[in-house]
Order: sequence, then C-alpha cells, then structure tokens
Amino acid sequence: MDVVVERACGLDVHKRTVVACLIIPDPSGKPHKELRTFSTVTADLLRLSDWLSAADCTHVAMESTGIYWRPVYNVLEAVDQFELLVVNAQHMKAVPRRKTDTYDAAWIATLLRHGLLRGSFIPSRPLRELRDLTRYRSELVHDRVRLVNRLHKVLEDANLKLAMVATDVMGVSGRAIFAALLAGETNPERLADLARGRLQNKRQELEQALQGQFRPHHAFLLAELLGQIDALEEAEARVTTELDARLQAEATALTLLDTIPGINRRIAQIIVAEIGTDITRSRQCPP
Repeated sequence: MDVVVERACGLDVHKRTVVACLIIPDPSGKPHKELRTFSTVTADLLRLSDWLSAADCTHVAMESTGIYWRPVYNVLEAVDQFELLVVNAQHMKAVPRRKTDTYDAAWIATLLRHGLLRGSFIPSRPLRELRDLTRYRSELVHDRVRLVNRLHKVLEDANLKLAMVATDVMGVSGRAIFAALLAGETNPERLADLARGRLQNKRQELEQALQGQFRPHHAFLLAELLGQIDALEEAEARVTTELDARLQAEATALTLLDTIPGINRRIAQIIVAEIGTDITRSRQCPP
C-alpha cells in the first residue's frame, strides 16, 4: 500500500492518558514505530508536542471521542508544523482492521500514514468559543423551562389556577402576583388588581383562579424557584451580551439570516456559531 504521510502519529485519547504511536522512517527507510504514553495534564501534553516536533512529525490524527480530544487539540494546534485530523469514530470503524494491531494508536497512525483517514472540520478557536457560549445559553434556557414547570406544579398544589387564565405566568402580571403572595397577600380580589394588559379583561376569571390554598410551604418553594429562575435569566442575559460583542464582525451575516422566515437573531447566532460563515467546510464536525 502506498505511503502518503512519511511522518505520522496516531493518538488514542482517554480521560487521563494519551497513547501516541509515532511512525517515521528509520535510516534504511523502513517504517519505525515508537509508542509513548502521556497524561492529559497540560504539562504532559506540551511534552507530547515537543516530542512530535523534535521527530519532525507532520501529521497527527485522533478520534473524536467525547470531549477528551479537545485539550489535546488545543495544545497541538498551536504548532504550525502539525496537520491535525480529528476523525469521526464511525469512519474509523468502517475501515477493516488487522488483528495484529494491538494498540488503537498504532492503527490510527497506520491508517494516517496510508492516507485512509478523513478528518472532520474543526472550527477555529474563536468559533469553538462561540459554540460553547450558544450551547451554554441553550442549557440555561432549558433549565429555566424546567424550573418554570416546577413552579406550575407548586401553583397547582396550592390550587392557584393562574395558568388557566394567563398565557405566561412569568409575565409582568404573574411576577406582581407572585411578589404579593410572598408578601402574605392571598385575597383574590387584591391579587387580581395586579393584573396588567389584556389580563385585566379577565377580571372575574382571574379572581376565581386566584382563590386557592396558598400555605407557607408553597411560599417557600415559590421563593426558591423564583430565585433560581432570576439567576438563570441574569446568566442568560450576560451570555447574550457576550455573544453580541463577539459577533459584531458577523453583523452582515446575522442580518441576512434574520431575514429568513422562522429565523430570529438568536437562531442566527446559533447558526453562525455552529457552522460559521463558510458552510462549505462544516461537514463531519465533531461535537
């Protein structure tokens, strides 16, 4: 089989260790394998980088298993000498494996040496950071939804049917009613006085919905949930501010995406963070 890469290294990356197999030609031109194991702490990864640099290694490949490849990639990408390939695990399984290859690192290095691996698209570091931010914001939103659902259960247990009348219990009216409840107000008429907007047109229904059995136990749970929801909303706002600042350079792309029906600015930010503005390079991207 033809040799495409003369100086290749395969990495078998785990949580605590990285097994590296370096294949380079010996003085007679025959392939020479050297196996070394490194820990995944930064100091040891720098040793790995120095070892590969000293051996004039040009290509390094690793599997995109979980998130463990990221610290390794972050260290090695700082060296211009290396062409890094992060290979989809499914693609690795599709290549028939010889039983003589005991070490995954040796098998990866062998496939790399013969040009049988196709690397996934790895975004630049700024784009990877944008992904972290948009994905973190999505997690905050999901956490908030989960807490609001728990708040609904507390209201139901207190026989407060606010959700039957208000389309959004976390709106201005709902927040005012919650504040009054926590202050000790349980009179349905006085609670209904706090309604704003279109909810004022449902006065009678609202009064009936707010006639419940709100006890200190419910007050405690409601205060806890509102505090957590507020914290999540504040965190989401901070992340959005950071995203807005980092995406100023992509203002044109965001504006164009925002013109597509069904896509708002937030979704546009996610699209840019996930695939960038050069969509021709975004296939086979690891998580």
